[in-house]
Amino acid sequence: MAFLGSFLQYAIIMVILAAIALAGFFAGKKLRENKDTKAAAEADTAAEHEVK
Repeated sequence: MAFLGSFLQYAIIMVILAAIALAGFFAGKKLRENKDTKAAAEADTAAEHEVK
C-alpha cells in the first residue's frame, strides 16, 4: 500500500511539472511571435522611411 501511495504521489508531481512545462512552452512561443511581429512592423516602417 505504501508503494502505491508513493507512486501516485510522484505521478501527480510529474503531471503538475509537465503542465508547468507546457505552459512555459506556449507562453514562450506566444511571446516570440509577438516580438517577431513587432520587429517586422518596425522593419517595414524603417523601409518606408528610407524610400522617401
